[in-house]
Amino acid sequence: MIIDSRLLGWLQLLAHAALFAAMFAALLFLFRSLPRRRKRWPLVALRRLALRPTAPGFLLRALGVSERSVQASGRERLLLESGLRLDPLVYELLRRSGLLLGSALALSGYAGMQKGWRLPSVEPIYVLVAGLIVIVLLAFDRTLLESSGKYRKQQIMKDIYALSNQLLYYNGSRMSLHAKLSRCMPFCRTIRNDLQLLLNEWYEDAEQAIKRFKRRLGTEEAYSFAETVNSLRLNEHGSYYALLRDRIQDYKEKLDLAKDSRKETTSYMLFVIAGIPILNTFRIFIYPWVQEGQKLFDALH
Repeated sequence: MIIDSRLLGWLQLLAHAALFAAMFAALLFLFRSLPRRRKRWPLVALRRLALRPTAPGFLLRALGVSERSVQASGRERLLLESGLRLDPLVYELLRRSGLLLGSALALSGYAGMQKGWRLPSVEPIYVLVAGLIVIVLLAFDRTLLESSGKYRKQQIMKDIYALSNQLLYYNGSRMSLHAKLSRCMPFCRTIRNDLQLLLNEWYEDAEQAIKRFKRRLGTEEAYSFAETVNSLRLNEHGSYYALLRDRIQDYKEKLDLAKDSRKETTSYMLFVIAGIPILNTFRIFIYPWVQEGQKLFDALH
């Protein structure tokens, strides 16, 4: 059996790519398995403060980005809800720069199609399509941020529901609220890092730590849970646990409603997917008969 040289070249390229991926994964797991010193939270906080990006003023003025326009667009709220820890000014600067880059790619691809020039191994149509994709994604970024925020909100709600149930379990215990929250941490996934940071900052200033916790999560459920935690911190009265029980029921209803909405969306998608074979059947078997009938009808006239 003789294999074409071009096919042999592709097979060799595929084998080299698979070998590179395997070696990269092996080295990655090796380096991650090495023991390392655990980072203390003050150093992490200082590092985040030092590495916080700031937008240069001349770039903001060049692209027409102002703090008033960013605040009016509401992107700060959307960024908080979607979990992106970016300065809204920096985000808007990157978005407009991406739009300019996408427009340049689209114009370059269109000019290449018109004049017949091309880049090495890249067709102009691919450059045009890539530019259009970048433009569409960045032009409708609000929709993407809202969708990401809804998904993150549901995940946070699940964690707060589990956390509240576990906190309610410790009702009547003599442990401090900090110890109770520490024991509830294994039941969290999405908000585990934020809860860990809250517990680390607890004995420095509990009230400010709770406020920062609310701001980091940025959802309505996180606000209500943080207010309940702050009330329990001031006075662990049974009425606050009753309030926590009511909010647990509210979280459960919202989660059930979101679950039903996902089921309905999935059923619509399955209905659309199921209609594809029907359309294909119409195209293959029925449409030729329709064409013949149309020809016969035209011949009679």
